[in-house]
Amino acid sequence: MPVSPARQVAYRILRQVESGGVFAADLLAGRKVSELKAVDRNLASQLVMGALRWGGELDYQIERLSGKPLKYFDPEVSTIIRLGIFQIRFLTRVPKPAIVHEAVEMAKAIRKRSAGGLINAVLRKCERPARLRGSIEADTPGPETLEMARRSIPLWLFERWARLFGEDAAQRLAWRSMMTPPATLRVSRPGTDWERLRRQLGEEGIKTAPGRYSKTALVVTSGNRVASKALREAGAVIQDDASQLVAELVLVEPGDAVLDLCAAPGIKTFQLADKLGAGMIVACDLSASRLRTMARLFAKGPPPGVSLNFLRLDATRSLPFGFRFSRVLVDVPCSGTGTLARNPEIKSRLRPQDLSRLAETQSQILRNALEVLAPGGRLVYATCSLEPEENEGVVEKVLGEIQGFRLVTPAELSCEFPDLRAMFDGRGYFRTRPDLHSVDGFFAAVIARSE
Repeated sequence: MPVSPARQVAYRILRQVESGGVFAADLLAGRKVSELKAVDRNLASQLVMGALRWGGELDYQIERLSGKPLKYFDPEVSTIIRLGIFQIRFLTRVPKPAIVHEAVEMAKAIRKRSAGGLINAVLRKCERPARLRGSIEADTPGPETLEMARRSIPLWLFERWARLFGEDAAQRLAWRSMMTPPATLRVSRPGTDWERLRRQLGEEGIKTAPGRYSKTALVVTSGNRVASKALREAGAVIQDDASQLVAELVLVEPGDAVLDLCAAPGIKTFQLADKLGAGMIVACDLSASRLRTMARLFAKGPPPGVSLNFLRLDATRSLPFGFRFSRVLVDVPCSGTGTLARNPEIKSRLRPQDLSRLAETQSQILRNALEVLAPGGRLVYATCSLEPEENEGVVEKVLGEIQGFRLVTPAELSCEFPDLRAMFDGRGYFRTRPDLHSVDGFFAAVIARSE
């Protein structure tokens, strides 16, 4: 029996991701995956993301079952075994003998026939836990699930979280980082009739629920959203609830000149353009290829009245503008520890020393952005990181160096966004956490320039 297309694709993607430099979500959105049948496409995604999310637990099981350190195995062989263990322990509908057989066949297909006996022996020892699946999906995870999640987070990162948030919170944060995040969309068409839209989606076999916080968020709970005519007509784009809230904080108004300084992949730029109605947006990024991707997002053009300009630049250098912007969004490159459920590769790539390096880059970008903020203007500095070095550490360092800027106060923000009052801390910093809010982890600081 040949190896199924879904498992072949999953293996190839995992090997590419493990080699570094690419993200699974991008590869899963590629042409080769899109050409698969729907059932194979869904299985490939489940295998790839599951193996990456639970990688630490899977490696623990490899060593426990084999009695050998992970470095004993060739990388290709360990990838095959991870996929097998994940299926045995997490995908209860697939018969175990079929999983073992396909794993051995996969070894033959990649010219690792000699490893077939070892793969067979390890996977046959792997048992299906009786109640594990329900525990993983439960709102209140059991001790076994929490321990598995803890093993799937790098020890240094878990210990940081325990110091920052407490041991219990760190365990729940680790568990939430293993969960499949909801498919959340932003509906961009102004004046959308929500009841009518949800009724149309129901007729297409798509079940939805309102977003937790953003008024333009829609969570797809089941159904094929990709093929939905109603969602296309509503201008729906994939965007997490918390990401939508960050762009809301910019508080754009008609006539504003808006700078989106680290704009790719362009989802927040799209949101700012919808909110602006009339005015100018300059969207910048260091990567030419990502700017081209952004341009495709706006293939039909920005909303009438909005002038949209794309510019490639390095935001760590002095900015080349001869005027100032009334609104600036600085969504800086960061560690991404608030998005581990969506980008689980981060766990194996991030190192403790990266945080200070990132903070230096972020500080320089923020300094440059403040230089081009107009008097009376508003700037939002944002990350999808949970780490204070990248968040308040950057903001307080830079504001301590430059005069004429202030944090917008919690009272002001609560008046502007009364529904988000609980997400602003005592200094006015906006924070979401996967374990507390069931959305991605974001940080934002709203900064105003004196008149």
